[in-house]
Amino acid sequence: MASLALTTAPCSSPLISLRSRLPPPKSSVIRDGNRCAYRPIITPLTISDRSGLGNLRPLISSNSLFKVAKSGSIFTVKASAPGSATSPVVPATQKPWQGAAIKPLLASIATGIILWFVPVPSGVTQNAWQLLSIFLATIVGIITQPLPLGAVALLGLGACVLTKTLTFAAAFSGFGDPIPWLIALAFFFARGFIKTGLGNRIAYQFVSLFGSSSLGLGYSLVFSEALLAPAIPSVSARAGGIFLPLVKSLCVACGSNVGDGTEHKLGSWLMLTCFQTSVISSAMFLTAMAANPLSATLTFNTIQKTIGWTDWAKAAIVPGLVSLIVVPFLLYLIYPPTVKSSPDAPKLAKEKLEKMGPMSTNEIVMSGTLLLTVGLWIFGGMLNVDAVTAAIVGLSILLVSGVVTWKECLGESVAWDTLTWFAALIAMAGYLNKYGLIAWFSQTVVKFVGGLGLSWQLSFGILVLLYFYSHYFFASGAAHIGAMFTAFLSVASALGTPPYFGAMVLAFLSNLMGGLTHYGIGSAPVFYGANYVPLGKWWGYGFLISVVNIIIWLGIGGVWWKFIGLW
Repeated sequence: MASLALTTAPCSSPLISLRSRLPPPKSSVIRDGNRCAYRPIITPLTISDRSGLGNLRPLISSNSLFKVAKSGSIFTVKASAPGSATSPVVPATQKPWQGAAIKPLLASIATGIILWFVPVPSGVTQNAWQLLSIFLATIVGIITQPLPLGAVALLGLGACVLTKTLTFAAAFSGFGDPIPWLIALAFFFARGFIKTGLGNRIAYQFVSLFGSSSLGLGYSLVFSEALLAPAIPSVSARAGGIFLPLVKSLCVACGSNVGDGTEHKLGSWLMLTCFQTSVISSAMFLTAMAANPLSATLTFNTIQKTIGWTDWAKAAIVPGLVSLIVVPFLLYLIYPPTVKSSPDAPKLAKEKLEKMGPMSTNEIVMSGTLLLTVGLWIFGGMLNVDAVTAAIVGLSILLVSGVVTWKECLGESVAWDTLTWFAALIAMAGYLNKYGLIAWFSQTVVKFVGGLGLSWQLSFGILVLLYFYSHYFFASGAAHIGAMFTAFLSVASALGTPPYFGAMVLAFLSNLMGGLTHYGIGSAPVFYGANYVPLGKWWGYGFLISVVNIIIWLGIGGVWWKFIGLW
C-alpha cells in the first residue's frame, strides 16, 4: 500500500520532512498562522484534522482515492479504493489495442471472399469479378471503418496487386487523376482561410447580416453557392475551395467545433446542408459541373439533339429552386442544429469585426489569391487552364508568400487521407468499367426492363432508379456518365421515352446522385472530411435526400417540363 507522511513544523524551520515509499512528488508549502506544512500536490483533496490546521481541509476530498490518518503530528495519506479500507497496488495500465477493429475487418474480408467464390456470371471476365469482390469489400470497410479510410483503401489496393487483379500501375493510377488532388488542395486553401483570419472575417460578415437564425445563415450560403454555380464549372473547386473554408469558419465563429461535443450546435447541419445543395446547384446549369458537357455530348452522339446552356437552365430552374428551398428546411427538421436562434449574434459579430480592425497583409494576399484562383476557374476554358492547375497556382502563391507553409500542408492529415482513399476508389471503379463489368450490368438491366412490357413511363422510371442508385459503385460522376449514360438513353428511347426528355432527366440525375455517398462527387470528400457528420448519418441522410430530390425533379419537374413542351 502506498503511503505518504505529512509532517507539520514551525514555518521558521529550515527543514520540512516527507516520508514516502514513493518517489517525491511535486509539492507546496501551506501556511497556517506560525506553522507550515509540506504536502504533495494531489488535487482535488480535503482532509479533516483535530489540530486546528484549517487550511489543510482542501487537501484531500472525501470522495477521493485517499484516506488520512493522524498520529501525533504526523498525517499519513494512504491510497485506497472508494468504499474500501485498503486497495491493492494497481499494475500499470495496459495499452489499448492500436490495430484494426476486428469485427468490421472480418465483415469486410468476408464480403470479398464470399463474392470471390460466387460463380462468375456469363459475359463477365474473371478479372472483372475479382475486382468487383475487392471493390465491394473495400466499400464495406469504408462504411464500417475497421481502420481509417485511407488505410482501408490501401488494403484494397494491396489486395488488387497481391491477387494480380490489377498491376501496381493500374491500382495506383487514381493518384494521377486531377480530382483527388483538387480536393486535397481545397483543404490547403481552407488552412489559409483559417490561419489568416480571412475566413473569420467573412464569417462574421455573414453572421452580422443573417446570423439571427441558423436557418437564415444556411439559406444565405446555399443561394450564394448557387449564384456562383454557372460561373465555376467544378463543384470540387466551388464547394470545396470557396465554401468549405467559409462554412468551417462560420461553425467555429458560432462555437461549433469538431471533437468537443459541439458539432451539433451548427456544424453538422450546415455541413450536410451545404453539401447536399451543392449537387442540386450542379444540376441546374450546364456549366456548373465538369461532367455536364459530357452528358450533352453523349446526348448529341446518341439522339442527334443538342442541349444548349439556355435549354438546360430553363428546364432545371423550377425543380432546382424547389430543391434548394426544401432540402435545407427538411434537414433542419430531421437533423437540426441545437442552436436555432441567436438574436445577439449579429451584434456580437459586428463587435468582433471592429476588434479585428483592418485587413492584415496576409489576409490581403489570401484574398487576392482567392480572386485569382476563382478567376482561373471561371475563365480557365478560354485560357486553357484546368481547375487543378489553377488551384496549384493559387497554392504556390500562398507558399511563396508564407501565408501557408509546406509544414502546415503536411500537417493536414485529413487532406492526405482523403486523397488516398478517393484515388483508390477512382482507380478500382475505373477498371471495373475498363474490364467491361459496367457495360455488362447496363446491358443486363436494359434486357430486363425491356422484357417487362410496361408503358414507357414505368419503364423509364425503373431505368432512372437503376441508373441513379448504381452510383454507389462509382467515385466519379464523369465515370458513371461515360459508362452508362449512352446505354440507358438508348434503351429509354427504344422503349418509347421521348429522347430529348430522357436525355435531360438522366443529365440532371447524374449530378443529384452524387449526394448518396461521401465519395460520389468531388465536393463529397471535402465536406465529409470536415468530420462534423458521422459516416452512417452521411449515408442515411444522403439516401433520404436522394428520394426527396427524385420526387421533386420527376414530380414538380415533370409538370414543369410538360408545360415547357419537353415531353
